[in-house]
Parts: sequence; structure tokens; C-alpha cells
Amino acid sequence: MLTSIRKVTTSVLAKILIAIIILPFLFWGMGDVFRSGNQNVIVTIESEKVSAQSFVEYVNRLNLNEQQRNNMAETDLLDKILSDYVAKKIIALEIINQGVSLNNQSLKKIITADDTFKEDDKFSRTKYEKFLLESGISAPVFEQNIAAQEKKRQLLTFLSEGINLPEFMVKQEYTNENQIKTIQYLELDSLYKNHPITKEEIIKTYESNKKLFTQDFKKINYVELLPENLTGQKEYNESYFKKIDEIENTVLDGGKMSNFVKEFNLSLIVVGETNRLKKNKSGKDIAKIDNDLFTKIFNAKTVSKPELININNKYYLSEILSVDKIARTLDDKKIKEAIVSQLKTKHVIESNTKIVKDMFEGLFTKKQFQKFSNDNNLEIKSMTLKNVKDETIFNSGMIKEIFKINDGDFQLITNSLFTKNYIILAEKTIDLPFDNNVKDYEQYKTKAKFNLSNQIYSTFDKMINNKYDIKINEKVLSRIKNTL
Repeated sequence: MLTSIRKVTTSVLAKILIAIIILPFLFWGMGDVFRSGNQNVIVTIESEKVSAQSFVEYVNRLNLNEQQRNNMAETDLLDKILSDYVAKKIIALEIINQGVSLNNQSLKKIITADDTFKEDDKFSRTKYEKFLLESGISAPVFEQNIAAQEKKRQLLTFLSEGINLPEFMVKQEYTNENQIKTIQYLELDSLYKNHPITKEEIIKTYESNKKLFTQDFKKINYVELLPENLTGQKEYNESYFKKIDEIENTVLDGGKMSNFVKEFNLSLIVVGETNRLKKNKSGKDIAKIDNDLFTKIFNAKTVSKPELININNKYYLSEILSVDKIARTLDDKKIKEAIVSQLKTKHVIESNTKIVKDMFEGLFTKKQFQKFSNDNNLEIKSMTLKNVKDETIFNSGMIKEIFKINDGDFQLITNSLFTKNYIILAEKTIDLPFDNNVKDYEQYKTKAKFNLSNQIYSTFDKMINNKYDIKINEKVLSRIKNTL
């Protein structure tokens, strides 16, 4: 868990979901990103005010791509990021309110027990200090992050430990994967595959989404910041990281690439106009460049403004020199194929939704099942499933859903890409014998406890959202959307 100290989470949530802390080993926790202030306040949590500036700094660290930034004003992405941001703050407040703490001795045990810092199975102070130097992070900041993460883990433990797990919940997990079920089913893919997509639909979709079909060609330059250039030495020592911090501050203050080149005698690598696939306008590959580095350089939004980039503890300065936006037309085969694929998926979703609605309203009976088969020239097939590994027709995820269907009921199941779609009629179910001696009993018990824990977290999530008074300044949020 110690390999990515400077990373920040890029996940976004549709609402303030405190349950995000179920991922307890993501490092970059709260930090000191929430500042009080009376001007440009974007959100108030209880009596604590969050400045717009601190939120913008948080967003900038998420490494959003150019399309996400360009469409910020027209999507709810920023709202989701703000929800995630507020959720972290609330968790920090709840940790305090619940009295969760960590003394220095416990923190020391956590760090010294980590294999990253061991040599010959013993804690090595040298390896620890070397790690801090290479990561460009001070011991106090690192230890604060470890402490914050441990407190989150303790809060989760406080919520979920001591659960007296009912045996029927273990049995339910077992039954979800182990039963004998006879079904009838209709495969809908041939029906959907033959659905015609008209030229008018393609043109309308293209015209409605024209700005999504532009391609940026950027001219860039970059240079790796080596110790030899910055300090005159080969070691990545404290002097080197101090220079990196100075460069970062100068960049934030509006420093120019030409000034850095002159001061440190840097030899810039210039890359001609390229799209995000690393191809020029003729479709030829550009000079080789590390994919992660290229992605970070290309995703920069501003032109003629240097950025400091950290890739696996190697530091680079990069700059977008120019951007040429080229519209992609329907003459582009890939654009047309993408639109056709989108329209077909839309048809599948709409058709599936109608079928599910009929099932929900009790209109999809066995008689309707047979009529649907005849009207669409689809064969009703039968089979018996014996466990989730019986993947002759359906994948394991689909089989788990089929196992949940009560005898005599219908259900529509599909894969995540809507490329496999079935109407299922459950005919007969035989439950297999169960006791605490069945194979993988402990595994099913763990799954049951995990699901029960998630229910507890969800309840805690709702409770805690009602507990804290959260006021969002919509005007400031709107302004940020239009300026990022």
C-alpha cells in the first residue's frame, strides 16, 4: 500500500456516499484541503466553510481529461466530485465524533510491520528514509496519512465487528450459487441484431453530438528533470526534491518554460502535432513516448503553460505549444460505426425496458411468452443449470441472477454491454443440501458477512447524511463549472 503516496482518487459519486471508505487502503485522504473562509465559499459543513480555491485545487489534482473539462458546464461531473469531496470531510468529522484515535506507539507498529521497509525480516530505518526521499514526501506528512487511513479502518471495524451472523444468511449465499434450476429462455440477440438503423438516424445523432466528434492535435514539448540538471549530482537526494518543490511553486506562480530551460540548461523534446492515440494527421505514429507520461501531457488543458508531472517518482516538465481542433465527419468510417453501435445499443435498452415493464405489471404471462416467440420467430429453448460454473450458455453473473428467480416467474437478464439478452422463465428449482460441512462453507460465510456489512454501511451512510448540515453555494459551483 506504500507505492503511490502522491496519487489522489479519481473516482466520482452520484451523491454523497460515505461508503466510499470501504476502500480503506487508498492513501491520499483528507489532507489539509478544506480551508475556512468567508469569501467564495462553495460549501458549508456544519460551521466549517470550504473555499472555492481549495476545491479547485482538489479538482486539478484529479487529472481529468480534456473532454471531461470541456464538458464540465453541461454535465454533473463537478457535482459528483463535490459530493466525493464533502464525503471525505464528513468521514473525518465522524472519526473525531466517534472518538477514534491512534497513539504514536500504534502508528509505529503499523509502519515497522510493513514489508516495504524490512530488510532480513527486520525494520530498516535506511529503507524507510530512502522511501521518503524517493517519494518526495516528509515523514510527518506520510505518517499523518497512515494515521488517517488507520482511523478510517477503525471506524469501519467499529461499525461491522461483533456481527452475530444468522446461519440462514450463509445458506442464502450458498443457494445463490448452488442449486438445480430448470428454465425456458428466449435469446433476443438475433432479433436485436437485425434491427435496421436508418441514414436519417445516423445524421441526426451526428448533428446532435457534433462537438464530441472533434479531434485535437497538439504540439507538445517535455523534459525529464534529472538530478544532474537540478543539483549537479546524480542522487535523488533531499536537495533534488527541494528543487522540485521550488519548480512546482514557480509553475503555479506562472513561470515560463523558457525560464526553466535557461536556468537548468534543459534539452527539450519536441513532439509534432499528434492526437491522443499518438498519431499525426496522416495517421502515422509519432516518436515513442511512455503512455502514462503522454496521457498526462496530452490531457493538459492550457496552452503555453508548463506543468510538473510525476510518473513513478520521476519528474517532468511539459507544455502544450498549440492545439488544432479537427472535425471528424461521417466520411470517417470509425465515426459512423460508433454512431451505429450507439443507436443499436439504444434500441436494445428501449426494447428491454418495455419487456421489463410488462413483466412488472404482470402482462408478460406464459401465453405472452409464447406469442412473443411466434411473432418474432424466436425458438423457446430449455436447459437445466446445476451451479454458477455451468457456463454453457450464460456467464456466471447471469446464472446468479437466474438462480434468484422464483419458479413460475419471468426475468430479463443481460450482460453489461447489452450484447447478450435473454427472457428467462424459471420452471423448477431443487435446493441442494446445506450444513456447515459443505465445501467452501467459510467462503460463503465471508460473503454473507460482507453483504451484511454493506447493509450496515448503507444505513450508516443515510444516518450520517441526515446528521450533518450541508449547504452548497450553487452560484459558486456554477461559476467553477464555467471556468475550469
